[in-house]
Amino acid sequence: MENTIETATTHTKSPWLWVPTLYFAEGVPYVLVNNVSVMMFAKMGVPNDQLAFFTTLLYFPWFLKGLWSPIVDVVKTKRWWILLMQILMAALCVLMVFTLPHPDTALIASKQTPVSLFWLTLVLFIITAFASATHDIAADGYYMLAHSSDSQARFIGIRSTFYRIATIFGQGGLVFVAGRMERSTGNIPFSWQVTLAVAAVILFLISMYHLFALPKVEEKIPVSGTQLSITKAFSTFFTKPGIGLAILFMLLYRLPEGLLVKLSMPFLVDSTQTVVRDGQIFGGGLGLDTDIVGVLYGIFGVSFLLLGGILGGLYISRFGLKRSLWPMAALLTLPNLVYVYMSAALPTNLWLIGAAISLEQFGYGFGFTAYMMYMMFFADGEYKTSHYAICTAFMALSMMIPGFVAGKIELAVGYNAFFWIAIACSVTTIIVTYFVRRQVDSGYGKK
Repeated sequence: MENTIETATTHTKSPWLWVPTLYFAEGVPYVLVNNVSVMMFAKMGVPNDQLAFFTTLLYFPWFLKGLWSPIVDVVKTKRWWILLMQILMAALCVLMVFTLPHPDTALIASKQTPVSLFWLTLVLFIITAFASATHDIAADGYYMLAHSSDSQARFIGIRSTFYRIATIFGQGGLVFVAGRMERSTGNIPFSWQVTLAVAAVILFLISMYHLFALPKVEEKIPVSGTQLSITKAFSTFFTKPGIGLAILFMLLYRLPEGLLVKLSMPFLVDSTQTVVRDGQIFGGGLGLDTDIVGVLYGIFGVSFLLLGGILGGLYISRFGLKRSLWPMAALLTLPNLVYVYMSAALPTNLWLIGAAISLEQFGYGFGFTAYMMYMMFFADGEYKTSHYAICTAFMALSMMIPGFVAGKIELAVGYNAFFWIAIACSVTTIIVTYFVRRQVDSGYGKK
């Protein structure tokens, strides 16, 4: 029989004291690494192909985290991992503040800033990504340990809400700070140093709060058999019934969004002037200021993303996952047409642009709920913490594959044709949705 040690204390603290802040802390570094970094490199003048490729590399830790998720299960406690990763991420943001390069204004304006100039920043981002992915594993496992199953169900909406609030803070608040600093100083690199400093302070304060707020819970920690646990977690995952179809669904359901997400924010800030490449003329972007994007995309857009997620959860609880898959797949992909419209018409009315972004984000939030619910369905059973982490690794891969080529496609065909290509990829979403519905129990997710 496997030897174990246990933490001795039993918690009495209300989940209201730690669930909101824990999932806010989970969301901030993820958004910083995968979304805010895209805007930062775009404003620094890095070309779209390099920008998309190298920021896509930052997804790798979320793809690979299944490899070390069993280690988080068996080494120390999940509370220990949470606190360590939060302090580490705050320190890494501080290092980025002091090492961020300052390309000159002319180079930025030419949109030819080589990404190699930011090699150290990218290294620090990738370390932050590994820390964030490890924090995700620990936080999700801790959530399942720290309160009862009925309490978990009651707080599932709260944890999702505060994760989305972190998204608003990152894509809205941090980007808005960068834009305001850029307006007042005219110094783009300095504006992003200030933004990274704000992120560092927030993460540090949260880690200090959690040092006292996170309850200590009874948790069995295997002293031996770590390698056996890792092998068992992987072998049982890849022998689950329907594993091939499940992997295809996790990789292809979000393909249109995987293409669009890397170029949507660069499109919003790129100059409206036409661009000539290899003798062909392509349309420009919307030419919006950084702080305006922070408000439109990061606040209004993410608020509608949150609304879509909430309504998506209610929809599934009413009709079940099986019946919800078709309408959710449709709303995930069809609102992407707003980018086709904007890249053709280049509207200047901010209300119209904001409405278009909000519609697209609402559809994404609503449709993404089915994806998350399916991963929970497929991961259920023994080793569900590790199996869910493996599912999220495939989720990361689903964004990486299109992200690697998105920038090259846009440079070859221009924004308008690129957005049409993203829409055409909806065919893959339809195909995998059709087949995976047969795998889902008709009552799963229904209240």
